[in-house]
Amino acid sequence: MSVVGRFAPSPTGAMHLGNARTALLAWLHSRAQGGRHLLRFEDLDTGRVRPWAFETTRLDLAWLGLDWDEEVIQSSRLPLYEAALARLDTYPCTCTRKEVQAAVQASVGAPHGAEPVYPGTCRAGHMPGRPAAVRWRVPAEVACAQDELSQTALCQDLPTEVGDLALRRNDGVFAYHLAVVVDDAAQGVTDVLRGADLLGATPRQVALQGALGLPTPRYWHVPLLLDFRGERLAKRGGAPPVQALREGGDSPGRVRAELARSLGWAVPPEVSLDDLLPLWRAVLEGRLTLRA
Repeated sequence: MSVVGRFAPSPTGAMHLGNARTALLAWLHSRAQGGRHLLRFEDLDTGRVRPWAFETTRLDLAWLGLDWDEEVIQSSRLPLYEAALARLDTYPCTCTRKEVQAAVQASVGAPHGAEPVYPGTCRAGHMPGRPAAVRWRVPAEVACAQDELSQTALCQDLPTEVGDLALRRNDGVFAYHLAVVVDDAAQGVTDVLRGADLLGATPRQVALQGALGLPTPRYWHVPLLLDFRGERLAKRGGAPPVQALREGGDSPGRVRAELARSLGWAVPPEVSLDDLLPLWRAVLEGRLTLRA
């Protein structure tokens, strides 16, 4: 089966170096195996979208030498998500975020993990007159996701560790989890390479794929780029945007080399993409590793 990979940024601002490293690895993964590579803008949360970020991201990727064979924008695909939602066992939920938090705290035996689990307050009925989200009544099963990079599986009990997922918010915005599984299937994506911060969300996406009869791609979760404090590099933490490097006259070869060295790869001060393709092939063959 030929490989189809993708990079799926959210156009909420300028792309920083952490995004760029993931974009680079996703491109290397697709191209090292002779596959197609897609660009998908995940712009459903319109309140956070910055219109200028679409073209800035395209320019940043092109500057780094990362091309793509197809581009889609999620906001143009709303009928697909609506059709998928109609095929699931769902119910309206009028709980506010504050009410959900209170219900979680009050529920007997409520889990105290990193993520609060919705206790199903509206399963028996919702309050009319309020805007309603749409929640998926998750099946009573354990969902498992295989991470190809670490060769480990993450399993979650859907009712107790995930809870009934909100797949459309009360303002009509479709949830990331629904949109991403619909888009990956519609675009024929075989391999999803993304940050390790999304590993915990993968089992629920696998469960949605099963409920919708969609194929499950191979998942590769790569380490996040960390700052000097050992924390995830992010826009809100002041991570330098690629745009500033590009417009400041920096060399894309030097930036590629810095991103490669941040993975523990021994490379010269400037590298081409052709220099990096054999290194990713070595990762796929188990002869080279990645570090955070």
